[in-house]
Amino acid sequence: MKVSIIGGGGRVGSDAAFALQLGGVVREIALVDMNGEMAAGEALDLRHGSALTSNQKFSSSAEYGIVNGSDCVVITAGLRRKPDETRLELVNRNVGLFKGILGSLKGCTLNPGATIVVVSNPVDILTQLAATAGIVPESQVLGLGTVLDTCRFRSLLADHFNVNAVDVKALVLGEHGDSMVPILSSATIGGVPLASIPNYEAEVQSVFEFTRKSGAEVIRLKGGAGRAVGVSIKEVVEAIALDRDAILPVSTLQTGTLGISGISLSLPTVVGRFGAKQVLTPAVNEAETAGIHKSAESLKAVMAQIS
Repeated sequence: MKVSIIGGGGRVGSDAAFALQLGGVVREIALVDMNGEMAAGEALDLRHGSALTSNQKFSSSAEYGIVNGSDCVVITAGLRRKPDETRLELVNRNVGLFKGILGSLKGCTLNPGATIVVVSNPVDILTQLAATAGIVPESQVLGLGTVLDTCRFRSLLADHFNVNAVDVKALVLGEHGDSMVPILSSATIGGVPLASIPNYEAEVQSVFEFTRKSGAEVIRLKGGAGRAVGVSIKEVVEAIALDRDAILPVSTLQTGTLGISGISLSLPTVVGRFGAKQVLTPAVNEAETAGIHKSAESLKAVMAQIS
């Protein structure tokens, strides 16, 4: 499987490439970046480590011709969010750049069944633009969505309760942004419902509030997020490559689940070789349902401004 990363010379793109190298699943990784030397340096650095990882090819270019023959295109290019800026505020700065990327991709020849994974923010808005661009069928366009937020939430809950993070099962759905919704009604640790913990709501809500602000905090502390984003991208790309039928909270163009349609946001989705196979209806309570609908309306309001 060939994966091309648009913005592969940047922090997120290069961290994604490194995570995919360590995963050893994809066969070829191509880095595309307007800074051709940066992309070339990243590709060379990755190539240097290949003797200790797996049999993979690495290439780079400032031109989009290198994307030809890709099975998956990951778009990470975009302007960086400021510490005090919401992801949605990025829309006016990033939409023009993103449309240029989509225009370049239209000139590429992707392999049959190729998927596009959108990472750039505001990811739900940009996912919708990609889904409706006609490059690949809508179901083959996925946004990273709340995969990252879910990963952060589970990890921070594990820290709070001093347990193994892989034993924590808790979803974050809706917008990848300020209106994201924690699904606490079905959250568990090692199969034990969080609701069985005394005063769990207050404790978990404080963890979630830190989760919501974590992206901005990482930006404040080190200039930008990368590591957790990279492993989150790896999770989605390898689910596609291995046809895992993994259930992930990726962002897709919704067509009626929970009564939501006409906007891209994150709901539990079966992800396999050709992208989104099925969007599942999550078991959510009334408050959680209302929160997800609020996310949808917030995103639709922004989408209407750029249509």
